[in-house]
Amino acid sequence: MAYDWNELSTRVTTWIEDDPDPATADELARLLERANAPVDDALAAERGGGPLSPTHQTQLTDVRGARADLADRFTGLLQFGTAGLRGAIGGGPHRMNRAVVIRAASGLADYLLGELDGLTPAPRVVVGYDARHRSADFARDTAAVMTAVGIEVLLLPRPLPTPVLAFAVRHLGADAGVMVTASHNPPQDNGYKVYLGGRVVTGSGQGAQIVPPYDAAIAAEIARVPSVVAVPRAESGWTVLGDDVLDAYVSTVTALADLTEEARERARHLKIVLTPLHGVGGEVAARVLREAGFRDVLLVPEQEWPDPDFPSVAFPNPEEPGAMDLALGLAGDVGADLVLALDPDADRCAVALNDPTARSHRGPDTAGAEGWRMLHGDEVGAVLGSLVASRLASGTPSGATAGASAVADGGAAAGRTTDDGVPGGGAAAGTQAPALASSIVSSRLLAKVARAAGLRHQPTLTGFKWLARVDGLAFGYEEALGYCVDPAHVRDKDGISAALLVAGLAATLKASGRTLLSVLDDLAREHGLHLSDQVSARFTDLDRIPATMAALREHPPVTLAGSPVMEVVDLATGTDAERQGLPATEGLRITSQDGTRVVVRPSGTEPKVKCYLEVIVPVSRTADAAALVSARKEARARLHAVASDVSAALGI
Repeated sequence: MAYDWNELSTRVTTWIEDDPDPATADELARLLERANAPVDDALAAERGGGPLSPTHQTQLTDVRGARADLADRFTGLLQFGTAGLRGAIGGGPHRMNRAVVIRAASGLADYLLGELDGLTPAPRVVVGYDARHRSADFARDTAAVMTAVGIEVLLLPRPLPTPVLAFAVRHLGADAGVMVTASHNPPQDNGYKVYLGGRVVTGSGQGAQIVPPYDAAIAAEIARVPSVVAVPRAESGWTVLGDDVLDAYVSTVTALADLTEEARERARHLKIVLTPLHGVGGEVAARVLREAGFRDVLLVPEQEWPDPDFPSVAFPNPEEPGAMDLALGLAGDVGADLVLALDPDADRCAVALNDPTARSHRGPDTAGAEGWRMLHGDEVGAVLGSLVASRLASGTPSGATAGASAVADGGAAAGRTTDDGVPGGGAAAGTQAPALASSIVSSRLLAKVARAAGLRHQPTLTGFKWLARVDGLAFGYEEALGYCVDPAHVRDKDGISAALLVAGLAATLKASGRTLLSVLDDLAREHGLHLSDQVSARFTDLDRIPATMAALREHPPVTLAGSPVMEVVDLATGTDAERQGLPATEGLRITSQDGTRVVVRPSGTEPKVKCYLEVIVPVSRTADAAALVSARKEARARLHAVASDVSAALGI
């Protein structure tokens, strides 16, 4: 990274003088001192061409390392991406810290005041936070900045799941919401999600995370903040909410379940292992399950309570290898029927169960040897999508069905709240059929489920900020374990409500001697066996990401698992029809003759290029268990071959 050290050191000094946090100011000051250490003798020795002494080598390495660190921290302000602002905690504009948060809060406040200029009452903003390092500080700074300029701020009472904040935005008729969280990122990270609703965004996007042009407009206001010291901050004046909003969320989610006595009896016979992975979702999820009749719920004791260091996992993401080991081990010990895992802010849900056909022999007394496996996000998405479709078909007046009706009707009139406390906004959506939605990297199975049920299917760009905006949304999901089953109340992914519906379905199936695998088998018989997987390449040199994408455009694979490639679509430059009517986005879609599909795109939250693989194996409608096992083996072998082809094309 090229930079002018004199110019950079001046910017660092200016930032330190403006930093409201002594901890990060001192961190930067120590880095700057290291970067300015005298190395004239070491440089002279280096220019002389002879071998450097260990002392000179150490001096140069330390100074250059400090300067490179500062250059990275000062590459510009953090920008809104797929999941809002997100980055490592530390000093500097390209890190998460109080200075960056105060600037972001000030810019958002100015944007809201501009959008609602001349209107009364004043803008209302709900602020929530998780239990990560500095989350409470960042939330209080946000409240202080917005209160100082006359915005009504409602602060959630304690660290709570992201879905509670998303619910509160609509439930309280807020014009915006802020959630301080880095979701499932490593412990050194934090983040800042922004939702718009109330009078600022109406219609299907009310209460969803920001997308263009809102993000650019807010970023422009942030860029206009001259300094942190120029931003007024109130000492008090915001409202700390009580438990009423949490109680309302729990009541709303619980209403998604079948609460008849027969259903409660089925629920009592399902043994569940639940883990929040050291996050904030355990207590709330356990309460929701309990109120829906699930009495045999065991939380993984090592992961039950919030801990910002996530000590029992290498990476607090249920998708990562090892993250589910404690939960699966406990499930095997107690003979559980179902494992549910939430990510740290509880907006994602992983599901695992015992699948005798998936037993692996990696050693005795392992979860794999016993047959425990985690369902892929596409599998859970298909199961939940088919459940929502069946509810819509039967006219069930609850849960996702009620949500779909509300959204299809366009919501209530724009304003703070309706008489029943549900936020209003949006024009009538007409009489179009409810929609099941999934991102462009998710399985194509949901589209077939929707078509068979007489519903619409809507593909979207990756990220729930896009999925949540689908008109008439009844259910939406993305393969990365995110599911929206109640869009009328939570216009975002919600791991807790998804967990409840999965548990309810599992209990019903158990009562008839079936499991969630039975549903997947039924879907395979009706629509073909769809199997998904992912290949990714992580980069330390971020310049290699666009270079890798460019190389793949120039030389895409010509076959996928032996099947000739029939179509390569550049999602950034392809036609509107090729992009399925979606905005241009960085990525490639590769499809082969046998229906195998690969979507390649840079990650929006990590330094990775991700490749999403899907194969489809035809299955007879009368296929028995043995035929399905054979089809899964064939699909798995093809997926492995596709992964090899894609890895070779990427050079990994």
